[in-house]
Amino acid sequence: MRIIAPTTILHTQRLLPLFFSSLSLQSPGVQKLQFVKILQSRREIGGTCAKRMAWSLEKCDGQSVESATMGAVHPATEDYAHEAIKALRAGQVIAVPTDTLYGFACDACSMEAVHRIYEIKGRKYTSPLAICVGDVHDIQRFAVTDHLPHGLLDSLLPGPVTLVLTRGESSILEKSLNPGLDSIGVRVPDCNFIRAVARGSGSALALTSANLSGQRSSVDVRDFENLWQHCAYIYNDGVLPSGRAGSTVIDLTGVGKYKILRPGSAEEETVAVLRRYDLVEDGNAS
Repeated sequence: MRIIAPTTILHTQRLLPLFFSSLSLQSPGVQKLQFVKILQSRREIGGTCAKRMAWSLEKCDGQSVESATMGAVHPATEDYAHEAIKALRAGQVIAVPTDTLYGFACDACSMEAVHRIYEIKGRKYTSPLAICVGDVHDIQRFAVTDHLPHGLLDSLLPGPVTLVLTRGESSILEKSLNPGLDSIGVRVPDCNFIRAVARGSGSALALTSANLSGQRSSVDVRDFENLWQHCAYIYNDGVLPSGRAGSTVIDLTGVGKYKILRPGSAEEETVAVLRRYDLVEDGNAS
């Protein structure tokens, strides 16, 4: 039998009140410490579904919820869309699946959040960000579409395509987003979760790939696990099947023509749609 010295017991008794008092920090709100299950996916990968546990420390102040410990991983289901929307409205960055790659997203009209994405990725501020909206009809709030053939946008989107369009004077985007550029890349991914979040946010989401700048893109949340700590939440949809090519990027700023800026994962299908609407490839495309 192991005998514990009285001095050790006394020392422990003195430390316990200090430990529990540290969990009740003085603040205007009330803090609660709870376990959050981290699910890699609802999909089964290799017949198994791994589970992890993480601490989540949240500060509750009225209706706002600010995550004090970042990096909680949740399944990318519509049950968690409201949580993601609250995080975006609070100016936080989240990681989300799309129909191509995992991405970092934030409110495109929050410059503080946009700057945070650049810092997380180590990305140059001269490299522009695309935006994501929930539905095709939302695009006209942020970019000029009047010159495009009727039905073209609905034929291309939702899908793995980024359309580069002129922002125009009526765009409600902040002027400080991608300064110096009069165009903006727009996405409507074929992914229910991110579209639900974009709709609920009432804004456009700034969207970029979830990785350090210059490193390979992410098709699994584990690919960017070293960056989880910088996100309020990571939403997991398992291993994305489209590969690492990313979306096909098409410049549609001109009338009756297009430029392929990045072949991406859907070049052939995208070009077929563009030609069906009698658009021709710009001879000056590089």
